[in-house]
Amino acid sequence: MLKIRLQGTLKDIKRFKRLMERNKEIEVLQVSEPFSNKGTNKYFRVYAEKEKEKK
Repeated sequence: MLKIRLQGTLKDIKRFKRLMERNKEIEVLQVSEPFSNKGTNKYFRVYAEKEKEKK
């Protein structure tokens, strides 16, 4: 399993999340709720889990 941290504005995170979900080569298992970064209310982070590719 691969764990991915996405960081940016909520708009940017949502856009990239949609791109990952549309890509048939990437099987996204789970995406966490957004967490705000300390010291700012503009930038957030989410964690995504991707299943390891089977060869």
